[in-house]
Amino acid sequence: MKLRLTYILCLCFSVVLSQEKQTSSSYIGINYFKGNIALHNNDILHLIKGHPEGFILSWNEKTFGYNDWEQRYNYPDYGVSFTYQNLKNDVLGNNYALYAHYNFYFFKRNLMFRIGQGLAFTTNPYDKINNHKNIAFGSKFMSSTYLMLNYKKERIIDRLGLQAGLSLIHYSNANVKAPNTSINSITVNVGVIYNLDENEPEFVKTESAKEKFTQSIKYNFVFRSGINESDVIDSGQFPFYIFSVYADKRLNHKSALQFGTDVFFSNFLKEFIKFNAVAFPERNEDGKADYKRVGVFVGHELFVNKMSLVTQVGYYVYFPYDFEGRTYFRVGLKRYFGDKWFGALTLKAHGAAAEAVELGIGIRL
Repeated sequence: MKLRLTYILCLCFSVVLSQEKQTSSSYIGINYFKGNIALHNNDILHLIKGHPEGFILSWNEKTFGYNDWEQRYNYPDYGVSFTYQNLKNDVLGNNYALYAHYNFYFFKRNLMFRIGQGLAFTTNPYDKINNHKNIAFGSKFMSSTYLMLNYKKERIIDRLGLQAGLSLIHYSNANVKAPNTSINSITVNVGVIYNLDENEPEFVKTESAKEKFTQSIKYNFVFRSGINESDVIDSGQFPFYIFSVYADKRLNHKSALQFGTDVFFSNFLKEFIKFNAVAFPERNEDGKADYKRVGVFVGHELFVNKMSLVTQVGYYVYFPYDFEGRTYFRVGLKRYFGDKWFGALTLKAHGAAAEAVELGIGIRL
């Protein structure tokens, strides 16, 4: 488990470390936030008591267009952020998280949208004896995503500026260990920013960033794996294996469309089928149903330098056992190493119910 978390953290931080540092202009920010836990599942109603609050501390490196991709995305920032959140409930405890993030800008750079992905630690996870009410967090370590939409104004007084807006913070271990209903906090935040450099270079604009881009259809072969557990607590963690083949077509520098197929070998489902046959004899199941599944999917890939954001929607065409419905979703990050090889960290889910965090390696030919 600890080794897996190390892999996830390394991939997450490659968002930051993979950038070519060509300017030293950076800034730090700290935001206080307070809000509510969203009721996305009636099972967590007993966990919603107060108004969660905390802070977000961030370091941000600016880009100025020395690379074409920076110009195409309106000169984003990249950085690292740390959050502390008091969930205002002794059952849930407090959460600490470390993220890699991007900041994207709109409306003359007054509106900032941030997306961060990282790892979280909770102080009071589920324990069947000491903390059986915490069905949100089944493990101490979890994945976490946060979104921030802020109005931002830099250098109001010398190097000091202000920002304020909304944040959404999500915690989930993606069924690596049950229980896992997850928590989403919708908050209002306000904070200050401080530029570490007195002067900044001008934004670069080049004609090469506007050039059209075409590419022939490419074929991808991906192997994904990890461990997960069914929603039955203490049913055991089991490895899963996924083989994917898909074609993609680049539409431009930023986007590609995908179409392909997945083959799933999910050992937790094999055990879940046996469990249901014994635990619910009224269903008349013999426990021998095939646990394998085959799906077809369509998707989109958004390219940001050597990183990309993948979103896919799939449908099981081979579905011998009814588990969470026939439609599935996948979202996550890819990191390219050279022109062909890539690593991937993705989340597979059925609606709001996460099934697995997938760690993958693939080749694009």
